[in-house]
Amino acid sequence: MIHGRVNQSMTLEDQGITGLGTVYYNLLEPSLIEAALKSDEGNLGQGGTLLVTTGKFTGRSPKDKFIVRTSEVEDKIWWENNPPMDSAHFDTLYSDMLTHMAGGEYYVQDLYAGADPTHRLDVRVVTELAWHSLFIRHLLRRPALAEIDRHLPEWTIINCPSFKANPDRHGCRTDTVITLNFEKKVILIGGTEFAGENKKSIFTLLNYLLPLKGVMPMHCSANHAIDDPADTALFFGLSGTGKTTLSTDPSRVLIGDDEHGWSDNGTFNFEGGCYAKTINLTEESEPEIYATTKKFATVIENMVYDEETKELDFKDGSLTPNMRCSYPINYISNAAENGLGDYPKNIIMLTCDAFGVMPPISRLTPAQAMYHFLSGFTSKAAGTERGVNEPEPTFSTCFGAPFMPLRPEVYGKLLQVKIANHRSICWLLNTGWTGGGYGTGSRMPIKATRALLSAALDGRLMDVEFRKDPNFGFEVPVMLKGIDNKLLTPRETWEDAKAYDRQAQKLVKMFSENFSKYMPYIDDDVKAASIGFT
Repeated sequence: MIHGRVNQSMTLEDQGITGLGTVYYNLLEPSLIEAALKSDEGNLGQGGTLLVTTGKFTGRSPKDKFIVRTSEVEDKIWWENNPPMDSAHFDTLYSDMLTHMAGGEYYVQDLYAGADPTHRLDVRVVTELAWHSLFIRHLLRRPALAEIDRHLPEWTIINCPSFKANPDRHGCRTDTVITLNFEKKVILIGGTEFAGENKKSIFTLLNYLLPLKGVMPMHCSANHAIDDPADTALFFGLSGTGKTTLSTDPSRVLIGDDEHGWSDNGTFNFEGGCYAKTINLTEESEPEIYATTKKFATVIENMVYDEETKELDFKDGSLTPNMRCSYPINYISNAAENGLGDYPKNIIMLTCDAFGVMPPISRLTPAQAMYHFLSGFTSKAAGTERGVNEPEPTFSTCFGAPFMPLRPEVYGKLLQVKIANHRSICWLLNTGWTGGGYGTGSRMPIKATRALLSAALDGRLMDVEFRKDPNFGFEVPVMLKGIDNKLLTPRETWEDAKAYDRQAQKLVKMFSENFSKYMPYIDDDVKAASIGFT
């Protein structure tokens, strides 16, 4: 049985996906909420939000993600970072999953990945859960109903949480599996209810396809000045470093909060919505994001709430610190409807330094920018991955290693060329600890971070005096009106300066050891930028 707005150009049967029970095509938000409530997938929250939990998986499972090894991708994939699955195992997995799905209810959304029509990808997402269909409808870009029949799915994602993989039979690690097959243009997700796997599998896909077209895919948020798309800024960073918080600035226009491309046309959002962390979210600090938690159809994930009033508890991370809300980007009043910006004037690389060593902001040369882009130093935020319970220092190349199917140098060189061609100004912004490392110091004051960022974006930081950092070699402002000068010199924020020195040298050594693997692949100017780390 079929319901909803069916894509007459290509049904599931046209794709060879048969035997399902009732299939709901392209349902809108009210119908998806009704379906989720009817199936007891969640509860209705304040303002018509949908309150859901994701079971035992409250974060991504990167070790359970595979790429099918075929002749098409054999010589392109960064296999050290992407475990392979052979074609025979994939075929068995695909067949077994469809057998498992036979007779069941499923939801289909025909969507776009990418705001730029030149580079967008037509994607079909088939989900077992109605709320997953609502989630991905928020996160990708939605064609008008009149456009549905012109949508020809280039890739299909099938997500069936109730299906449990068999490692011996399917060539995977556990009963959870996420696998991409570039030959068959299919992504399979099984054994996990965490909705983030849907969006990040598509991001991984775009990270493979777009560089082949000369487009730079980026794990970053983006905004531009009001009435001036030419003043576009990018914010690179892993989850928990402040991409969403810092880009959702009411004084600027939000392009997007997580995934973008940089093409010859400019900057474009991959997505049509936002997926924001809600731990310790307050109306005072982030009024726009806070307001979405009471707006119709926002999906509230893994949050504790009052059973009677449905009032959310933003401080209770007992289910997971990775509690989130997902919503269409138009819920942010200053969002760019078209998801487009110009070439980036400023590039901000966000790091969350749990060592308490790095200054709050630094100016980078283009070579240093590539160095830090390839290094991708930060601290994994608690809860973003299974088993991460407190900030954990890490190096995630390109600020998104789990989503990079190609070797890091491909992305690094592409970024280096684009920075040079468009003369972007690069900054390293530390949202981590000051006055000591995690457990001793305190988080960088958000007001100071915002003030320094504002000064970088409006050009005021270009006119101040800078000093060269003795540990990292980048330039650090000596002072800025309204900022405590001590904050700009991290050593002075520590009670024990020698302890700071020891911590700094420890971090320098970590940088050096991590970057050694890239030395054979980089240009001389980037090697020179890395001298301070060797």
